[in-house]
Amino acid sequence: MPATTPQQRVYNFSAGPAVLPVPVLEQVRDEMLCLPGVGASILEISHRGAAFTQIIESAEANLRKLLDISDDYAVLFIQGGSRLQFSMVPMNFIGEHGANPGKSGDYLITGSWGKQALEEAVKVGPCRAVYNSKATNFDRLPAPFCAGEATPQYSDDAAFVHYTCNETIQGVQFPGEPETGGIPLVCDASSDFLHRKLDVSKYGLIYACAQKNAGPAGVTIVIVKKDLVASASDSLPVYCNYNTHIEANSLNNTPPTFAIYVVQLVTQWLLDTYGSLDAVHKNNAQKAKLLYDLLDESPDFYQGHAQPECRSLMNVAFRLPSEDLTAAFLSGGKQHGLTDLKGHRSVGGIRASIYNAMPIAGVETLRDYMVDFRNQHAG
Repeated sequence: MPATTPQQRVYNFSAGPAVLPVPVLEQVRDEMLCLPGVGASILEISHRGAAFTQIIESAEANLRKLLDISDDYAVLFIQGGSRLQFSMVPMNFIGEHGANPGKSGDYLITGSWGKQALEEAVKVGPCRAVYNSKATNFDRLPAPFCAGEATPQYSDDAAFVHYTCNETIQGVQFPGEPETGGIPLVCDASSDFLHRKLDVSKYGLIYACAQKNAGPAGVTIVIVKKDLVASASDSLPVYCNYNTHIEANSLNNTPPTFAIYVVQLVTQWLLDTYGSLDAVHKNNAQKAKLLYDLLDESPDFYQGHAQPECRSLMNVAFRLPSEDLTAAFLSGGKQHGLTDLKGHRSVGGIRASIYNAMPIAGVETLRDYMVDFRNQHAG
């Protein structure tokens, strides 16, 4: 089989696992057989050896530099995906063995993933939705982000407020942090992690599965303020206790060494290419504007899902006038090297995921295809 060169690669708009930077993929390829100076593959080396220690420490250092994370926060690399975090968060913050037994958790539900997080949380302890946009198929955010929407009223006994800052399915994104009146803020940042600079000091805990912006599937990055979970009981299952991972430096069990290695490469690529997450955010905003400007120019043909105030820079979701046109759009897109554009079944239509590693040329190619398709098929 002939080798596939980077120039032959399609523009992959998958929601996740998602596009990775070509320089990172090239480095993975070049080092797969032997890590420099090691003589063995990353797939073979001990997680407790000097080579991997350097990798995981470098990955953490890169994250701390990009996000300006202070020492009172731990940076953890955990398995189980964000779905495990749906349970770990309430287990450690509330619940019988959590740091705040008898207290509750408040949830802002703005899409499918926030909804699933709450469904798991109520199995652990008292949790409730203080905002839910299900009635409008999750196309908006609470006040003050969307005018006319309700302002969340938090519980007096809330130990944390959980929100999903970017909903991949509906293409809805918080442009900033919700105000909680001092209640610790917990964020599922899986699908827009590292797309902009966060003020980590505003958070009690941030978690993000890597396979959108930070690396491949297999590792979840957790940033947690250590004193908020320090009093969680040892009666918690060992792996589900954040203190286990804090004390073991993410090495309580064999970690996903390859995934962490790629996270180290991706974060180094961000530093080398952009220097800061402010520059990353500027690039992402430019890419998204190309598509949203076209949606606004063609509202009778391309109908965006999210309200304009809360459009995602990562996942652009829109519909066409008919299912037949949607099928034709997807088929034609593949012929132009534009893949994985089918929207989630709960929303339908098209979803273009344009994460950090999607080059602007890919978005321009999609935009140009959308213009041509509209001109050919609009009534």
